[in-house]
Amino acid sequence: MSETDQRPRAAAPGSGPSPAAPVVPESAQMPTPLGSQHAQLTRWALWLRNFWPGPVRIDLQELLRMAFGVALGLLVTGMLSRWWTDVPTSTWMVSSLGASAVLLFGMPASPLAQPWPVLGGTVVSALVGALCQRLVPDLAVAAALSVGLSILLMVPLRCMHPPGAGFAAFVVLEHADGVALVAFPILFNVAVLVLCAVVYNTLTGKRYPHPQHSYKGAGSARFVSADLDAALSHYNQVLDISRADLEGLLHMAGKAAFQRTLGDLRCADIMSRPVFAVEPQVALKEAWALMRQEQVKALPVVDAQHQVLGIVSVTDFMRLAQLDVRDGLGQRLKHLVSWRSNSQGTVGDIMSQDVQVAGDDGLVTTLIPLFSEAGHHHHIPIVDAQRRLVGIVTQTDLVRTLSKTIGSGD
Repeated sequence: MSETDQRPRAAAPGSGPSPAAPVVPESAQMPTPLGSQHAQLTRWALWLRNFWPGPVRIDLQELLRMAFGVALGLLVTGMLSRWWTDVPTSTWMVSSLGASAVLLFGMPASPLAQPWPVLGGTVVSALVGALCQRLVPDLAVAAALSVGLSILLMVPLRCMHPPGAGFAAFVVLEHADGVALVAFPILFNVAVLVLCAVVYNTLTGKRYPHPQHSYKGAGSARFVSADLDAALSHYNQVLDISRADLEGLLHMAGKAAFQRTLGDLRCADIMSRPVFAVEPQVALKEAWALMRQEQVKALPVVDAQHQVLGIVSVTDFMRLAQLDVRDGLGQRLKHLVSWRSNSQGTVGDIMSQDVQVAGDDGLVTTLIPLFSEAGHHHHIPIVDAQRRLVGIVTQTDLVRTLSKTIGSGD
């Protein structure tokens, strides 16, 4: 029981003490019926909201492209199928073809709309329907069994096509030879529709058949391909999007989120200042003493107008003192003592002229590839619009900024 719960309640003014009245903790009080009813209504409202779908995020142009494609594909398929049959009164088109057309023309990137799922799923389901029609006398049982068996076959054969289940039921319920219906009109209808989808989607700028292989784009720091596989295994549901497209979308979403969290952060916002710099004619001893005094690992080299000419770092001094050679400890100490006592050169003799600079108004995100991909860049001098040195960004500055950004985003 908390300290607040242990305090006795104050008596009303004018009333006597009531020692027999127990003190009831607030946590032990039962909720009022009104609050319980409100919570129940809230749960019902949240559940009912699931029946209202989210918006389809396409523009008017894509909507018109999809609707016109479905109508045109079905028109071409129907006219060819009617012309192909010799008996005008026989069945020459299947109604389930409309559902297939929506997938082919409206969602050409879906795994359920690719040529093999459409053709294979339709034929397999139709054959299952023909088999159930012959073996099961009850039409209701045969139709239900044909749909269930067709799904059991389509998934392992990688030809999952939902309208295929409709074709299975169509074969069972149609009072005709089921095997004959598989060749015409079912296979003929679907083959013509797929051909129309290939031509129409290509002409309207959609890749069809759509690539279903692994995404080979730039990696993401937030997840790798194995993470996506683990998430899909945990989700364990059929997605109407290919794994490749899903991975691509996640990479793009991660990149957009990274850009959003950094926002308009500029190099001037994170650079270190004042920046310590030297001119090329400065003696090496003086430059080394400055670096040790200010505890910096690099010094930009500038001219009289503060234009960046190069950069000198601890690595350059180590190379000069031959401390990077694979000698023993005694030999390297000998090199160090000899260099400190005899070095008479200037900064211009050892500076690296291959220096990468960035503008103070540039985005921080542009510095990331400079540090990550080019391993020899550990310090980026920052210049203003006149190319004059105004600051420097180190790997530590960038890591500190990313750490704050990620921490604030959580």
